[in-house]
Amino acid sequence: MASGNRRTSQHSIPRIAHIVGVHKTTGEKLFDIGNCTFIVLLCVATIYPFLYLLALSLSSVNVPVTKAYIIPPEWSLANYIKVLGSPYIGYGFLNSIFRTVIGTMITLVMVFITAYPLSKRDLPNRSFWTGIIVFTMFFGGGLIPSYLLVVKLGLINSLWSMIFPIAIPTFTLIIVRNFLMTIPQSLEDSARIDGAGVLTILIRIVVPLSLPIVAVASLWTAVMHWNSWFDCLLYIRDANKQVLQVLLRRVVIEGTSDILDKENLTVSLSLNTEMVKAATTMVVTIPIVIVYPFIQKYFVKGILIGSLKG
Repeated sequence: MASGNRRTSQHSIPRIAHIVGVHKTTGEKLFDIGNCTFIVLLCVATIYPFLYLLALSLSSVNVPVTKAYIIPPEWSLANYIKVLGSPYIGYGFLNSIFRTVIGTMITLVMVFITAYPLSKRDLPNRSFWTGIIVFTMFFGGGLIPSYLLVVKLGLINSLWSMIFPIAIPTFTLIIVRNFLMTIPQSLEDSARIDGAGVLTILIRIVVPLSLPIVAVASLWTAVMHWNSWFDCLLYIRDANKQVLQVLLRRVVIEGTSDILDKENLTVSLSLNTEMVKAATTMVVTIPIVIVYPFIQKYFVKGILIGSLKG
């Protein structure tokens, strides 16, 4: 009896192993190899340009820029000294940080205040108001009406002109609304019985339960503000109020790093223009790359829940 059970269990092991995927067919193995190869090539194609720019920015002027490398043959910090020593880079950093931090905070507050009532099924005409908001994703007033609005508000040549017009991104609002709809209504009802008001429920119950979507909305908004430059070209006239992306655009498109000098002096012969461009690109890119890993763990969870419910 025992030997029969032993033989049965021994015969069932290969079938179970095949089911869980221990023994794969030739086609499955070929698919895994091809899939891994594709992912590796995609990673290399994505990471290599970044590593090349980093190596180029750390290279000395004696290194030819036509050679492809990821480790500088000759190291030098002269390019970063040139870039970080520019007063315009300092102004751009402060303006970009101000825009990103303050703009993200304002967007989070405005989005939650708007999305919270829209997530309630007993809101009168909820579908109508949601439809009006979604309508703005497909149809806008255009460039000239937006510019005239900023002029009438007196925001020309002000940093607030880059924050207030885009304070409530429609797509982010819809995602946050859908996420808030997943929070059980019983939690809010219990707090309301205990005497909590609407703002108390929102701040002390809803927001702490919404940390994944807060991280997602923060990341989207911060990246949007950090990478934006067109509105700065439209509304900002003073050079000391421009953001980093505008300065990067001028350095890369105009093909010269003279604009990094306050007095518009000629670039020193000890520097290479392409290497200064690479250093400027790295200075603009690295800050937002550093921030991403700290909130990446919330990203997938928040966007999936926020997009599937509602």
